[in-house]
Amino acid sequence: MTKRTAAKYKIDRRMGENIWGRPKSPLNKREYGPGQHGQRRKGKMSDFGLQLRAKQKLKGYYGDMTEKQFRRIYADAERRRGDTGEILIGLLESRLDAIVYRAKFVPTVFAARQFVNHGHVLVNGKAVNIPSYRCKEGDVIEVRAKSKQLTVLLEAVQLAERDVPDYVEADHSKMTATFVRMPGLSDVPYPVIMEPNLVIEFYAQN
Repeated sequence: MTKRTAAKYKIDRRMGENIWGRPKSPLNKREYGPGQHGQRRKGKMSDFGLQLRAKQKLKGYYGDMTEKQFRRIYADAERRRGDTGEILIGLLESRLDAIVYRAKFVPTVFAARQFVNHGHVLVNGKAVNIPSYRCKEGDVIEVRAKSKQLTVLLEAVQLAERDVPDYVEADHSKMTATFVRMPGLSDVPYPVIMEPNLVIEFYAQN
């Protein structure tokens, strides 16, 4: 479904965590980094290293996002009133590809990007093929009629490894989802601990 199938496992091993909670992650068998030096004992990480790792983990979780895209979202979060870290998470989760993934229309965040790119999704009745499209509260995301019998869609809906979070209302009989509200960090079902506060520190200092 995506060119990043192998790369997502590399991201897991580089981070040392199964960041999507996938059953096939190599981290389930080998809890160390890639390469011939992957099993070496790691020294204490610097503050910069911890901040960079937190940023790379959060950015990597959302798939093919570039540094430029991620920094733009951070800049938007920084401009808004409130906790910048919480707002950053909310903005990431309001992306169309993230909502498609949360609604369980696809098995992975990488597949969500491709699913949107290929024109399988409508937002409020209009075709949208931009994965980074930012949805608003109350927006209705729907799988196009001709796409509702796709194998990847029917298989994803049956996945037992994750649930639809409460800020997304999904109706799998109609293949629709409503973005109810912008979530905070505690609302998002990340399989690992995300630290947006460290991401904010990273950008504030670099």
